[in-house]
Amino acid sequence: MDYLWKDRHRTLFGLPWSFTKYSLSEERLFIEKGFFTIISDEVRLYRILDVHLERTFLQRIFGVGTIIVQSSDKSLGIFQIKSVKK
Repeated sequence: MDYLWKDRHRTLFGLPWSFTKYSLSEERLFIEKGFFTIISDEVRLYRILDVHLERTFLQRIFGVGTIIVQSSDKSLGIFQIKSVKK
């Protein structure tokens, strides 16, 4: 599958040291969490209603931000894509 964007949840200093991965295709947003037990969620893009970007002072210094997504998906609803670049 071809992804338009891929990234990981990053630490306070912008380093990708976590087990949460985000990827975006032309039709879906994928979220994968965990190390021993992996939880995978996906949201079809047509279900996304609103997108909001938050960047604290430290996030701006290290070039990361948190995206808050409101979707009509029953399992996820409102969720955060935390501390990602670009």
